[in-house]
Amino acid sequence: MDTPSIRSVLADGEVGARVTIEGWLRSARHSKGLSFLDVTDGSSMAGLQVVAPGELDNYDPEVRGLGTGAAVRVRGELVESPGKGQRVELRAQELEVVGDAADDYPLQKKRHSFEYLRTIAHLRPRTNTLAAVFRVRNVAARAIHRFFQERGFVWLHTPILTGADAEGAGELFEIEGGEAFFGRPTRLTVSGQLEAEIGALALRNVYAFGPTFRAENSNTSRHLAEFWMVEPEMAFCDLRGDTELAEAFLREVLTAILEECGEDMAFFDERIEKGVVASLEHIVKTPFEHMTYTEAVQRLEQSGEDFEHLVSWGADLQSEHERWLTETLVQKPLVVTDYPSAIKAFYMYANDDGRTVRAMDVLVPRIGEIVGGSQREHRHDVLAEKMKAQGLDLEEYGWYLELRRFGSVPHAGFGLGFERLVQFATGMANIRDVIPFPRVPGYAEF
Repeated sequence: MDTPSIRSVLADGEVGARVTIEGWLRSARHSKGLSFLDVTDGSSMAGLQVVAPGELDNYDPEVRGLGTGAAVRVRGELVESPGKGQRVELRAQELEVVGDAADDYPLQKKRHSFEYLRTIAHLRPRTNTLAAVFRVRNVAARAIHRFFQERGFVWLHTPILTGADAEGAGELFEIEGGEAFFGRPTRLTVSGQLEAEIGALALRNVYAFGPTFRAENSNTSRHLAEFWMVEPEMAFCDLRGDTELAEAFLREVLTAILEECGEDMAFFDERIEKGVVASLEHIVKTPFEHMTYTEAVQRLEQSGEDFEHLVSWGADLQSEHERWLTETLVQKPLVVTDYPSAIKAFYMYANDDGRTVRAMDVLVPRIGEIVGGSQREHRHDVLAEKMKAQGLDLEEYGWYLELRRFGSVPHAGFGLGFERLVQFATGMANIRDVIPFPRVPGYAEF
């Protein structure tokens, strides 16, 4: 653990300093009596060039025979680099081959398709793109915890195995043998929200951040069967407070990515999606627009656009509608509120009009919805009637209803798909490339 990261050596290492680094070869170029090795340890986009002279005791044949993928430990002196793009390089005085790589190492110095890289998920973190994705993912996760912890939220570990369905007739993974073991049908959770409500009605402000599962047979670039959700829940909170928290949350997490992942974000802007950095900066600096679902439908109907999906009151807004609203109409993030109750979940607070609920979606340019939330229905009788109307078993959800009998208060929360956030921040086209081991229909390797 005393060995410095290559990132720190590149940033802080002084000419003349003696250092030891450990990592893997991205490339190796050998000439007569001298080898140039590009070594990375995954800590930064750039690797450190190691110059290995022929005077090394193990130069020929061991060092001279090194190829891409080999693991090495190098001790030497930092010298000024005559090459472009790197301030220092390491002149090796000792080079230990920790793990050699066979000649058929599949990651050579060329571009590989993301589809191919998914088939070698055990090696794809060694590529520039996937390593950058996972560094951004790490910073985003750290920023999420920091955001809630600094505001006094309690991280609540909600169950992965559950008997409840937070979505009501959602696509669920049933656990084989679950009924025999637990005495009731058991499923993989689609959300930690219902359990988070338990925490909020005792600890006031909590958040869940963990894996969730959806058995949706969808093979698109936006869907995963296993994904992580961020789900805060707040007692004594209405839809307005929920919306304010969601806006602050997005700004703070995206700001952390911009400030702490500058090198990686520059790479995404250059190689993956032009303008992705400007897009994040725009969201961080720009006040969000607000309108009701009814207003949004009216604007869409008056747009004159030939949408693929029909726009009508009572129908879900499709991605093309959400993108038109954010990219063409308001040209900024947009919060849409007060959706028709028929297209929203049973737990959302019913408005007095009898047609809509206190729900909100935060829409952003390029992808549409990124956050979905609501004020929860805290009135026992209203909630019971809504659950009956949707055919839910009141006995199965008895504990959820009982929360409304013992000190019920207005409360609200939202959900954000973590992978969708990372995908948006990096500009990656396929959500399967922002999670280390994607789970999709017909594929659960590694």
